[in-house]
Amino acid sequence: MQQLKKKGLLFIALLFTISSYAQYTKINDDPDASYKTAKEYWQKEQYSLAYPIFKSLINTTNTESTIPAHIQAECKYYVIVCGLLLNDESVVQSAINYINIEYNGARVGIMSFHLGEYYYRKKDFKTANTYYEKATIENLTNHEIAEMKFHQAYGYFTTQDFAKAKTLFNSIRQLKDDKNYIDANYYYGFILFYEKKYKDALESFKIVESNQSYQNIVPFYIAEIYYFNGERDKAIDYAKKALQKGNQYYDIQLKQLIGHALFEKRNYNEALPYLEEYVNKSNKVRREDLYELSYCYYEASKWEKAINGFKQLGGKEDSLAQNSMYLLADAYLKVGDKAGARNAFLFCASNSSHAVQKEVSLFNYAKLSYELGYMDIALKELKTFISTYPKSSFINEARELQVAVLANTSNYKEALALFDALPQQSENTKKIYPKILYGRVVELINDQQLNEADEMLTTLLQIPYNAQYVQFANFWKGEIAYRNSKTDEALDFFLKYLKKPETNGEVNKDNAHYNAAYCYLKKENYTTALDLFQQVVIEVSPSSALIIQDAYIRSADCYFMLKNFTQALKMYDEVINQNLSQADYAMYQKAIIAGANNKPLEKISILQNIPIRYPNSSLVVEAYLEVANTYLAEEKWSDAIPYLEKVMNDKKATAFHPQVYLKIGIAYFNLSKNQESLNTFKNLIVKYPNSPESDDAVEYIRKLFIEDQKPGEFVSFMRANGKTVSYVEEDSLTYKAASLRYEARDFPNALRGFAEYLSKFPDGRYSIEANYFSAEINVSNKNYVAAHPFYNAVVAKSPNIYAERSALQSARIYYFDNKDYSNAEKYFQKVKELTTQQENKLEAMRGLLRCQYKLEKWTEALPNAQDLLKEKGIATDDKMMANMIIAKNYQLNNNLNEAITAYKSVIAIAKSEFSAEAQYRIGEILLLQNKLKDAEKAGMEVIKKFGSYEYWVTKSYILLGDIYFAQKDYFNAEATLKSVAENATIPELKQEAQTKLAKVIEEKNKANKVEHQ
Repeated sequence: MQQLKKKGLLFIALLFTISSYAQYTKINDDPDASYKTAKEYWQKEQYSLAYPIFKSLINTTNTESTIPAHIQAECKYYVIVCGLLLNDESVVQSAINYINIEYNGARVGIMSFHLGEYYYRKKDFKTANTYYEKATIENLTNHEIAEMKFHQAYGYFTTQDFAKAKTLFNSIRQLKDDKNYIDANYYYGFILFYEKKYKDALESFKIVESNQSYQNIVPFYIAEIYYFNGERDKAIDYAKKALQKGNQYYDIQLKQLIGHALFEKRNYNEALPYLEEYVNKSNKVRREDLYELSYCYYEASKWEKAINGFKQLGGKEDSLAQNSMYLLADAYLKVGDKAGARNAFLFCASNSSHAVQKEVSLFNYAKLSYELGYMDIALKELKTFISTYPKSSFINEARELQVAVLANTSNYKEALALFDALPQQSENTKKIYPKILYGRVVELINDQQLNEADEMLTTLLQIPYNAQYVQFANFWKGEIAYRNSKTDEALDFFLKYLKKPETNGEVNKDNAHYNAAYCYLKKENYTTALDLFQQVVIEVSPSSALIIQDAYIRSADCYFMLKNFTQALKMYDEVINQNLSQADYAMYQKAIIAGANNKPLEKISILQNIPIRYPNSSLVVEAYLEVANTYLAEEKWSDAIPYLEKVMNDKKATAFHPQVYLKIGIAYFNLSKNQESLNTFKNLIVKYPNSPESDDAVEYIRKLFIEDQKPGEFVSFMRANGKTVSYVEEDSLTYKAASLRYEARDFPNALRGFAEYLSKFPDGRYSIEANYFSAEINVSNKNYVAAHPFYNAVVAKSPNIYAERSALQSARIYYFDNKDYSNAEKYFQKVKELTTQQENKLEAMRGLLRCQYKLEKWTEALPNAQDLLKEKGIATDDKMMANMIIAKNYQLNNNLNEAITAYKSVIAIAKSEFSAEAQYRIGEILLLQNKLKDAEKAGMEVIKKFGSYEYWVTKSYILLGDIYFAQKDYFNAEATLKSVAENATIPELKQEAQTKLAKVIEEKNKANKVEHQ
């Protein structure tokens, strides 16, 4: 079988060879005959038959060919032309070469024609025209000339070279019998239409309008020509008839034309279906088309459809945009959507195309802002309107609205500024002034701006129509005076309030009694203090408010100070048995009473129980100290030392370390453990050289060195640690001179004296005192900048008797005056370490927390916030900030629901910047949770209720923009962010709004029906 296959293949190969040889022989024997045959095929336009023969005549490889050279040359020409006619790409390069090197001009012209035709068929019109331009018509048939002109014209048409195309099309349309006559008229008419030569264009279009190829195309152009020529009715009629015929290529364009023409005739009802179909079937439309459709909807009272159309037409500064927004606002009002109408008026008011519409829109934007609760914007826009349009027909209403806004605003800060700027204040305006002033006072108090609040309260007490707020003002004047340690002044205001108490939140009779009681407590008038505390509370339980529990224990303290130990013990036991918030303190007081009753063992037993029962109590250290003091008083030196060491080992009790070192040293001294005593005293002086305890230790150290017969080492040790053995007389006299001036309240000369002392003795014996009194003089002159370095110098040598107050004053200056929160944090921390007073400890904790808040140290602030909430007597703003820290940590850890709960607790406490931020954060979280409606409500709450806090109000407007964007409500998103971008005064928020506005506009343009222009 394999053998047969091989033989078969050999036979085919031989057959092929013989056939080829026979063909070659035939051609070679009679080439003229083959050439004639090929020419006959050529003349009959049978190019596919001629092509192989021509090719065979030039492809022979026989060197002894008898085919004449001229026949081969002819055949080469025909091979290329046949190849082009048959679209054989392989001959294209040969054709190009032929054109470039052949000397036969006629043949080159014909070849250029055929190459042009080849490219025409390939739709490469630019290249086709290049070769048409090289062709010569002398050797072309009339048919070929006409074809070339049409093809050349079409090529120019497609490349938009209409001038050349028009001339060629015009020449062809002169030949009515030409097959391209109809097509030439169409394209010629189209070019004339493009050139707005409508009369001549119509003539050409009329020739082709009945042609089957164009009868569904040219009616649109003819109808447009009628319209452009001002024959509107004729255009409508012609277009309607074309639509009736059906199958129109420009079906929706014809409907657009009809709708547009009818719209111009104000026949909105009839125009509507045509415009509606055009817009609905188009991906993008012109702004004018959408406006006309929307207006038709508006006239037909189809408000929702009108709204959907009009709101896509904002964002431009032309009359169409302004009119669209004006009508949109009215449509929104028709459906009761004031928020939408407000934003539409905003767009209209920012457009200057129509002055009247701008004026009306600005007024309505302000009015709707007031009605919807955007009081901050209403205030601003009414002010702008009144100053811009003083003669407007709306001016009286605008002024009345301005007063109404002032009366209802939550933006007391802006309202005060506006009130002060009013050229004249009507009686109605004066009547609402006390409300605005009081509202701002409460905000300032909650924001810890006590001095500014106090000044406003003084004004409030002096202005007319203030009767409703007088008692509230007396209460807060008392509160501020108390916080500023002005006890007598505070008491005076609280007693004024209590003569005719009125209630408003924190302002109430219980709080006034409670605060007045504390004033008497400070004045050591325990009887009156007790009476006032007992007006707050008689009985107490674990469910009682903290103020009630504190009043109860302070009542017990009053009995204690009045030496009614029986009643005091009874009340302390009640606190302990019910495990109330100050049970540890009650137990401590019981121990003190036991000591007062000369029962040291009972006292010690109670004190020892405090760390066991209340291990986290802040009184554990004081309990250890009191045990040690009791043992020391009984000269049980060894028993005292372990308790003192417990305090020494407590890193949180550094404020007590100097006295602990001193007491341990004394104990060892009395136990005749001289070396241990000396080492302890040395540690005291080295670690706390400026503390009063280190001065007290000097005499013990002197005795120990002398007993050891080392007086020289004593002198060296003292000098090495800044303790002079006998101070220089000049040091003492220089300080004493300045000190006498200070005591005589001759502060200018005292300040100069202290400066002289410090220049001579910067590390002198009295350098701490000189620095401290210099600081105090400057503070009395309200020169805080000058005071600051003196306070810092005192703190640098802490602990000392002035270090605690100096650290507190430095912290305050850094925080309130310098806004240097990092250094303020450092000094508040120092106060916390140094203080043994509850009031200063509380201020240090709240100051530290505020600094950490400002520095956004949420994690570090958390334990401080939790500790602060456990403190008794903390203020409202302390509670708010502490809860804010807790909420922020929840949010930071993505515990969003817990964060919302914590933020709500801040808002429930009082109104302040904290509650403004808390409300904003709730909206922010709800947006993250995709609860968009709830997020919008939360954002609006900030705007309506916290108007004085510009930062958070502005952030809330941006939040609303984000919410609308998430809802794909690009109109309201754009309006909201546009307002912020144009009016925000805080640069970073202005930039944020601008960035987000650009994104909204980008997405709006993608989604809108309107084509982007």
